[in-house]
Amino acid sequence: INKRIVPIIADEARTFGMEDLFRKIGIYNLYGQNYVPQDKEILSYYKEDKNGQILQEGINELGAASSWLAAATSYSTNDFPMIPFYIYYSIFGFQRIGDLCWAAGDQQARGFLIGGTSGRTTLNGEGLQHEDGHSHIYSLTIPNCISYDPAYSYELAVIIQNGLKRMYGIKQENIYYYITVTNENYCMPGFLSKFKTGICKGIYKLESYSGKITSVQLLGSGAILNIVRKAAIILFEKYNIGSDVYSVTSFTELARDGQDCDRWNMLNPSKENKIPYISSIMNNNPAIAVTDYMKLYAEQVRKYIPAMSYSVLGTDGYGRSDSRKNLRQYFEIDEHYIVIAVLKDLSKFGKINVQLVLDAIKKFNINIDKINPRLV
Repeated sequence: INKRIVPIIADEARTFGMEDLFRKIGIYNLYGQNYVPQDKEILSYYKEDKNGQILQEGINELGAASSWLAAATSYSTNDFPMIPFYIYYSIFGFQRIGDLCWAAGDQQARGFLIGGTSGRTTLNGEGLQHEDGHSHIYSLTIPNCISYDPAYSYELAVIIQNGLKRMYGIKQENIYYYITVTNENYCMPGFLSKFKTGICKGIYKLESYSGKITSVQLLGSGAILNIVRKAAIILFEKYNIGSDVYSVTSFTELARDGQDCDRWNMLNPSKENKIPYISSIMNNNPAIAVTDYMKLYAEQVRKYIPAMSYSVLGTDGYGRSDSRKNLRQYFEIDEHYIVIAVLKDLSKFGKINVQLVLDAIKKFNINIDKINPRLV
């Protein structure tokens, strides 16, 4: 399928680590390269070619999205399926070209939109321009847009493989994929085959800690899953509180599955109810979900969470230029705020004394009088 893949970029191919493709497959230009590129002396110089495969549209998101749409509908207009990957800064996608994204759904496009440097706190050196905390809110409005926010490379591989099968396999579906990826460096754990179904469905249990006092459920996605895992360790080592840690690759797909179950159950009252996937995976211990997106993203699944309580932390608000660490503290989604949220819920149910919550707020230097980030 390599000849059918169409990499598309509007800007900053080097930022996305794509420069190695310049010389390997080339940038398409009908007239070839009629100039000497400024970076000719480096290994991965800018190479245009009549047989190039990359579409480099310049700083022109509408042009790049139009090229993607043409390739994504080639299966029907030209009877020649193509597999376009449009890679861009995630905040410059649905927010900037939303009408084309809606048109893509209407035209039954098939392909991949890759929202790079995604999340409100992941790329922060240029302030609000790149702090995407809401692209998954936009994407959920398009019925045949399948969106994911993977944390690890093996999740991304499974999602893309599944997308290829669904869009170009034997039973082809008229859908397209939106996948957010980050620019944050961290250790990638090994893949276990038992994760595969959950990755595609939207959630799987990554790890567990057995605490003597009580246990909770922690849900995270994207780069914030690592922060959730840090919080799980603090809860276990400092408070003897256990946890089940879940990687949520798609709150949107989980919510849609729950809504589909609701509809089927309503129309088939005499038959055994269908159970939403997330309801079958989780248990009734208190649950806390944390993402790099607006709280609304994780709130979608509230109805289908079987837990005795469900709290959501997110990045509502505009944000600012700062380090990842400081921004996550600012938006109240770092490991310390997660621990506070857990302790507060447990105190509500009498599992721990409320004094433990107050002590933790003091211990972690939480400023209870700081302004609500949503209001800034």
